[in-house]
Amino acid sequence: MEQKKRLDVKTITVLAILSAIAYILASLIRIPLVPGPVNLGYEPKDVILVIAGFIYGPFAPLAMAAVISLIEGFTTSVLGPIGIPMNFIASVAFGCTASAFYKKWHTLTGAVVGLSVSVVLTTIVMLLWNYALTPILMGWPRDRVEALLVPLFLPFNLIKGTLNATLLILLYKPIRIALDKSRMLPASLEADAKPAKINTGVLLVSAFILITCIVVVLSWQGII
Repeated sequence: MEQKKRLDVKTITVLAILSAIAYILASLIRIPLVPGPVNLGYEPKDVILVIAGFIYGPFAPLAMAAVISLIEGFTTSVLGPIGIPMNFIASVAFGCTASAFYKKWHTLTGAVVGLSVSVVLTTIVMLLWNYALTPILMGWPRDRVEALLVPLFLPFNLIKGTLNATLLILLYKPIRIALDKSRMLPASLEADAKPAKINTGVLLVSAFILITCIVVVLSWQGII
């Protein structure tokens, strides 16, 4: 019983720290992506949510998304409280899907497949939810939202998901190793986390995809 309590305290502590980091990143980093009538920007909080999901399973990003989306909605969100449901849905679709795949296939391949599926699934889910909720939340006619689905919401969600996936591949191992060395994880998770050698090829491909996304965004913004 005592060991279970210690495990729960460690879990809550790590999730609280990761949630705080995710919120800070969302507050400090917001990069405009696709130009249009809606202020659609990228913030890397979902990367932290998926890291928590890779460690603890898909319930972790679900709980973290609920808390962070609520706090964002009343503090830093450009849409205010009306942005809460969309932020929550996007984070859950991406974070829980990737975490579920990685939990079942606890390998690099499982992570890459899970993240790829997450990008596609989240894009589809957000197109449907934007069509359903944006007219209500923004007070726009539905035909205006429908006209923006492909030229605005589709590329935004694809680029956002791809950025999240590539950053996750680049950052997961270093953050996991740091948590292991700090003894923040329960012993059962530490044993599970013997870091494999970093796959240089995967890192190079991820870096290339990340650079490509950056170039595309800069081109859309008219910077280059």
